[in-house]
Parts: sequence; structure tokens; C-alpha cells
Amino acid sequence: MSLNFESFIAYARAKNPNESEFLQAVAEVTEDLIPYINQKHPDWIDAKILERIIEPERIIIFKVSWLNDQNQVQVNRGFRVQMNSAIGPYKGGLRFSPTVNLSILKFLAFEQVFKNSLTGIPLGGGKGGSDFDPKGKSDMEIMRFCQSFMTELYRHIGAETDVPAGDIGVGEREIGYLFGQYKRIQNNFTGVLTGKGKYWGGSYLRPEATGYGLLYFVQCVFENMDEEVAGKEICISGAGNVAYYATEKAIHLGAKVITLSNSLGTIHDPEGFTLEKLAYLKEIGRELPKYVDRYKTAAFYTDRKPWHFKCDIALPCATQNELNEEDAQLLVSQGCICVAEGANMPSTAEAIKVFHKAKIHFAPGKAANAGGVAVSGLEMSQNWAGQQWSSDKVDGKLKTIMNNIHKTCVKHGKEEDGYINYLKGANIGGFIKVAESMLAQGIV
Repeated sequence: MSLNFESFIAYARAKNPNESEFLQAVAEVTEDLIPYINQKHPDWIDAKILERIIEPERIIIFKVSWLNDQNQVQVNRGFRVQMNSAIGPYKGGLRFSPTVNLSILKFLAFEQVFKNSLTGIPLGGGKGGSDFDPKGKSDMEIMRFCQSFMTELYRHIGAETDVPAGDIGVGEREIGYLFGQYKRIQNNFTGVLTGKGKYWGGSYLRPEATGYGLLYFVQCVFENMDEEVAGKEICISGAGNVAYYATEKAIHLGAKVITLSNSLGTIHDPEGFTLEKLAYLKEIGRELPKYVDRYKTAAFYTDRKPWHFKCDIALPCATQNELNEEDAQLLVSQGCICVAEGANMPSTAEAIKVFHKAKIHFAPGKAANAGGVAVSGLEMSQNWAGQQWSSDKVDGKLKTIMNNIHKTCVKHGKEEDGYINYLKGANIGGFIKVAESMLAQGIV
């Protein structure tokens, strides 16, 4: 008996109709896992490991009612997808965005299972959020929404059950409001959320972790090629924490970052961003066009993506499916040698095929952007021990975790011609620990 990829995807599609993002994630993972299971673990077929791992253990959907500053009633929808707890408590961020729906959260939770497994920290996978849009809202409106959201969510989470964190639209401010409401309801100061402020249970380097970890992974990729990141030109998409801190770390490593972007367009600075320029970008926030008023050598484009500019390394750090097949072909034709995902699934399936065909070093988000959840896991460890570690200690542990993830990807992704298929390595490397844990715990 053996598994068939097309038959399995048909099964997944029938069980999850109209969930394109989730089905895309399932196909990306199982395309590598099915040959591996057929060859190495045919006994896992009867145990229905794949059928079980794509089915969330629990999905909570709830109403979030709150008052805006005009005392008008607002109604949003809240979600928590508790995907898999075979190796530890559910762990994954909360996303507040009008684009949030069940398909996106299931895809994020599914990817989180493998990402968390790769870190080596005992964490399961989950994800949650709401279709609430924090943009344009006052601090008081965001506080009232967060308090209403947590008033329902609190009964489903806990420091050893499910530990949410931040994601798009949820930063330290939102985590603070959510944590305050949980503490008020439970009368309990516990590490139920990560991404907390450094004075109230948070970890140093948590805001920087995903961006820094991304560059540490890229550094491993280049060291494996006997090359250096120093001197390379990098195109980055996004203008949030991941993009900014990836840029900062790239500068420290001696690389030149020439693009950043948001929904308004793309900044191209051929001279490269500096720490001074980054500070100004943080000051102007979303108003990226202001950058070119100060720095005249730069240009702002409303009709061009970062991938339209020649680079050695491309780091998509914005959102899912932002880099398509045409973008991938353009990167390849212009000599790009490495693409590493700072966002979750920012490359389409067609784009990934272009990278693999061209033998470009492609590092998927579940491996390359695992630095964020890694430091969240370290924050949990500090909370359990009642300690707060120094920035240097956290940074050292982050480097070690990213290096170990790279080793896992190489171990399971090295092909006969020597090419490292990092996606395959991450999928198989992240899956093994979860599958063996599920088998050990019985049919639950």
C-alpha cells in the first residue's frame, strides 16, 4: 500500500472546500512528505498520520463586540486554530487584519506545526486572530477591542495549553492590552502570551528576532556555499518589524539593502539603507514616499515590486503569495542566487518551482523565519524559570537555533547532485518529530 499525492490532495480539497491558502500549504508540504513516507515509513500510512496532521485538533470561532469612540457598537469575528499539540502546547501568533479568514489561519497554523518542530523547542502549532483592522483606530478603541477579544479567548488558552503571540496587526501594544485583560479575569500573572514588554515578562530581542533570525539563516546558506553575505545586494519587501530588523542585521553583516516596500509602493535606494536612514523610515511610518524627499538618490515606485531590481539575495517579508512566477523568473534572469522567506508562504507554488528549476537556494518561511517563534519559546522558558536573560544570551541562543534548523534542512534536503532543497529538508525535518510523537501518544 502506498500514498498517492493527487488522491491525497483530492481528499484534502473535499474536506476543506474553498480554503485555497490552506490547501496550498497542504500541497506544498505533502508533495515532499508522501514520497518520504512511502519509502521510509509505510507503516505510517495505516496510522493515517497525514490525514490526522492536516485536521486541526480544535477550532474556536467567536463573536467580538466592542464600542468605538463614538459609542457605536462594532462586531468582529475572532478565531483560534489549535492545530497540533503532539510535541507541546499550541504556539502561534494572533493576526488582526480585515483579510483574516479561516483558510488563512488554518494555513498559518499548519505551517506553524513544522516551524515550531524545527526550532527544537517543545511547542505545538496554532494560530488565531480577527478580521478587526487596527489601522486608523485610537488606542482606546484598540484597548476595548482587545479586552473583548480576550474575554472570550481566555478560556481556551493557558501557559501550558496554548500560548499566543503577535503577528500582523498585533504588536507590543496589543499584547499588553490582551495580557492585562487575561490577568484581570484569571487573577494570575503567567506567561500566557509572548511578545510581552521587557518590564513585564517579555524577552529581550523579541521584536528583532524574526528579522535577525532570517539573516542568521541566510548566513548559514552562504557559509555552506563557502561564500559570505558581506558585499551582497539585497532586495527586501515589507516595512514592518521583520523587514526593518532584517535590514538592520544585513547592514551589520556588511550587505547592502536597496529596497523596502509597503502597500503604497517600493523604495529603491541604490546607495543602500543605513542605520540613520532606517531610523527615519521608522519615524515616517507608512508614509514611505517621504523618504525620497530627504534622500534624493532614492526613488519611490507605485508600480514596481522589490523583485524588479537586480540583487543577489531576495527576502520577501510582507505577506503570503506576494512573489509570483513572473517575479521569480525576473529574479532568476537578473542573477539572484538566494531567496529566503521572512513572511509566511510569500512565494506562490509556481514561483518555488522556478527557483528549484534554476537551482536557486530557496529557504522557506517555516525554516528561515523561525527566529520569531524561537525567541517566543525562549520567553516562555524565562517565564517558567522566573528569569530574564540578557540580550547577548538570547542572541546567542537564537543563532544556535537557526544554525541547527539549517543543519536539519541540509540533512533531509540534500539531493544527489549536491543541491540543497531547503523546502524538502524543512518539511521532512519538521514532520518526523511530530509524526513520531503522534504515534507514541495513540489515536487521539
